[in-house]
Amino acid sequence: MTKPKIIFMGTPEFAVPALEVIHTKYGISAVVTVPDKPKGRGLKLIPSPVKEKALELGIEVMQPEKLKDEALIDRIKSISPDIIVVIAFRILPRELYSIPKIASFNIHGSLLPKYRGAAPINHAVMNGETRTGLTSFILQDKVDTGEMLLTSEVEITESMTAGELHDMLMPMAADLSISTIKMLFEGNFMPQIQDESLACPAPKLTKENTIINWDLPAEKIYNFIRGLSPHPTAWTIINGEQHKILGSEKLDTNFLDAGNYTIEKKKFIVGTAYGDLSIKHIQPPNKKAMLINDFLNGFRGNKEGKLE
Repeated sequence: MTKPKIIFMGTPEFAVPALEVIHTKYGISAVVTVPDKPKGRGLKLIPSPVKEKALELGIEVMQPEKLKDEALIDRIKSISPDIIVVIAFRILPRELYSIPKIASFNIHGSLLPKYRGAAPINHAVMNGETRTGLTSFILQDKVDTGEMLLTSEVEITESMTAGELHDMLMPMAADLSISTIKMLFEGNFMPQIQDESLACPAPKLTKENTIINWDLPAEKIYNFIRGLSPHPTAWTIINGEQHKILGSEKLDTNFLDAGNYTIEKKKFIVGTAYGDLSIKHIQPPNKKAMLINDFLNGFRGNKEGKLE
């Protein structure tokens, strides 16, 4: 039986396992990823994880600045792909996603139509969801709204961070890619239209929407912190300086006003709208993340105060 001709598009580590298994099972004709980016003090150009793996596997790599680049579109048309697979990449224009003979599909990090947008894994944890997963869907003009093909579900435990969920979903994305390619190539699929009444956004995370609001209940703040851990991290102001908060613990007490803190028995306890919260893992400015005990050993602020 002939194999489908596949082009893979992706950028971060999350997409690498899928790239590997697809290439092993079907072969990948070409990879499209972002241009190398300058990093560090020397501004050395660093390739994306997807590019590194593609070169290791001997796959042609394209790195266009713009996805409507004529040379890119012409090259992809010359390959004449059956399928384009997209995982954690950019928004594809119609000029690209309409090229394949069968379909272009994306693997999205949520159970669509919930959490459409740039940060589905984070937002699912931040909102205290107990289940989430992945969805493969056919690309169309409007982001994350295409007809759904397959889903894969996973439980979110009460203490799970976004980083842990990310790592759990990564190999699942590889498996779902294979299942979706097989289904598309065999032609035995019935895409499902997304129910717009169930849709909710998962917008890009910024400094403005990752600050901790201590006027919320402890439960919501606890979920907010673990949903942003380890990246991009929730933050608050302590002694006039921004501190990143990577982990916390809900307490049975409710004696502090929202935003007020006290340090006792090597604990940094903060009041919320309902319930107290103990900060467990923190990153002071210009320092590495540390456990709260280590932070308190060098803390020169007041034993009691208010967080901004």
